[in-house]
Amino acid sequence: MIGGRLVDNRIVVWDISDSRALFGDGYYGKPMGVPKPKGTDFDAPLVLDLIEGCYLVEKSKLKVRRMDGTAVPYEEIKRLCKRQYSDFDSKYVVFQDLRNRGYIVTPGIKFGCDFAVYERGPGIDHAPYLVQVFRATDELTATGVVLAGRLATTVKKQFILAIPKVKQKQVDYIGFDWWRA
Repeated sequence: MIGGRLVDNRIVVWDISDSRALFGDGYYGKPMGVPKPKGTDFDAPLVLDLIEGCYLVEKSKLKVRRMDGTAVPYEEIKRLCKRQYSDFDSKYVVFQDLRNRGYIVTPGIKFGCDFAVYERGPGIDHAPYLVQVFRATDELTATGVVLAGRLATTVKKQFILAIPKVKQKQVDYIGFDWWRA
């Protein structure tokens, strides 16, 4: 099993061969100091977001330790995630669903959304989808849809609303396509 160390709000896989293996097995994390990695030919530790680490620990692919070497249990990682991400439970259900369907899921902060989603992986293709997580009780305004749609269109991506049913661990998706008449 691959080992990672908890460093603030990230998990670092220091072993280079483990970093390459984890990145090559689903494009998890980002190699430190490598802005756009092409494949697994890098000599750098891998930095994982907490949500990725949580998922990998749950899937028994990663064991996380503190810098002093003590184990960080899954429950503690979830607690850290809940402090790091607003409405973590909803976002995590969406993250899990997309990952379990074979998509590559990265933070969407640079696009102003929750996730950027790839079909094959960063450096191989561009993320065709921008995903925003909404609860069924959230208010969705026409202005919000237009703003998200304009951004998605500008960067040539499809805007998708993900509406999780947290207790059932299911997600409904609504995709918006924009075209010119």
